[in-house]
Amino acid sequence: QTRFGAVMCCCGPCAMYRRSALLLLLDQYETQFFRGKPSDFGEDRHLTILMLKAGFRTEYVPDAIAATVVPDKLLPYLRQQLRWARSTYRDTLLGLHLLPGLDRYLTLDVLGQNLGPLLLAISSIAALAQLALTDSVPWWTGLTIVAMTMVRCSVAALRAGELRFLGFALHTPINIFLLLPMKAYALCTLSNSDWLSR
Repeated sequence: QTRFGAVMCCCGPCAMYRRSALLLLLDQYETQFFRGKPSDFGEDRHLTILMLKAGFRTEYVPDAIAATVVPDKLLPYLRQQLRWARSTYRDTLLGLHLLPGLDRYLTLDVLGQNLGPLLLAISSIAALAQLALTDSVPWWTGLTIVAMTMVRCSVAALRAGELRFLGFALHTPINIFLLLPMKAYALCTLSNSDWLSR
């Protein structure tokens, strides 16, 4: 995304903006609404989309150093992920019309980020249905999940030039059993603007 000057989400504690650019968008940024209700989470993704809409570039700086606080227990982690999922759905919808004007690769990248979990969910549901009906899981379901996982981890390892990114495969069970149901819940409760941690 940075290659095309269009990182789709500049994470809150790790982002810096030109003051002149921020002042141009401040009114829009401070009055974020979704379905007619004020929304004050996902502000980092929202601000990024506003910057891109205004024609500014957003880039990743690999040698920048930033510090933040992260959840160290399961419940706060799931609350954070619920907020992030709602924000991703909302602002992806708001930013879809931008993609064709940015680059075809970015369109593919954003669609992949959003379709990947959907394909994983379909594979998981198919496996559970097969297990319930026949007491066996089709080999292609397991193979699909493993293949999707390894492709995703291999791409990350190649881009970063570090084999340790292959270890991200261990995140798949967390994704299937915790995050996918939570993302489905987030999609059904998009109008909820609670931070859940304040």
